[in-house]
Amino acid sequence: MPTEAARTGPAPGALLLCRAAPESVAPVARLLREPMQLTRAGGEWSALVPEGRPWRDGAEPVDRVVTGWAAALAVGAPWPVLALWWDTDHAGFTLASGFRRPVGFVWLASGVPVGEDEAMRTFAARMGLDPVLDVQALDQLTKPDSAADARTRLRGLLAVLARVGVSLPASLAPGEPADRLREAAARRPDSLPVEWPGRREAVAERDTVHHSRLGPWMPRTGGPEARALAFAQMAVGLPLLVRGLRRRGSGWATAGALLLAHGAWGLAYALTHPRD
Repeated sequence: MPTEAARTGPAPGALLLCRAAPESVAPVARLLREPMQLTRAGGEWSALVPEGRPWRDGAEPVDRVVTGWAAALAVGAPWPVLALWWDTDHAGFTLASGFRRPVGFVWLASGVPVGEDEAMRTFAARMGLDPVLDVQALDQLTKPDSAADARTRLRGLLAVLARVGVSLPASLAPGEPADRLREAAARRPDSLPVEWPGRREAVAERDTVHHSRLGPWMPRTGGPEARALAFAQMAVGLPLLVRGLRRRGSGWATAGALLLAHGAWGLAYALTHPRD
């Protein structure tokens, strides 16, 4: 039987914030095979609002799913990915950047912090926040506050991130159900749907990402740098895929499969186009 908290608490949901323009994010986001709505979230930021099938079907907790997605989007990219998530009992965030281990923080639904203070400082450094003023503001989010629930904590985090250009519209406030967020995002004039294309279109998407000026997944050259990145993607993707399959985690499995496949494709491209 569901608990009273489960019946009355907020439905699970998530937002993915990428420090890049929508046109740079869309080709990579489509490879996650999750229907999403993409819109701007500030001058240099984009927001992805996922449909949330993995956690809405009860297959996997929302935090595991979006952490895997964030890692897949950020590996090899020149921009970080911040995942904000919430469910009936918790809320938190995960920052993924390059090949570094993701860092994050968690609060109980009541707002009680259960993360480590050091994680906030690492987060601030990776986001390029002010090491004094911004870190002090983030430290307040790690202290007990009976007047602040988990949703308030996430809003406080976004207030600090405004210093680096994050500007979410009020209609995309953390804590809302996933379907309501997608509807709100779809109504924005700059919004566009992100869905998995067919096989032929998927190949074209990968070529677009590879050749674009801001293509995050592979250097434009087919030389040693491209081969090294391809090997790195495969090295990271394989254990993520195994981890996801063992734990039946769709987020990690998707991230691992994506990295493994793209690394293999990139390696083949680098070997067949050494001077491209």
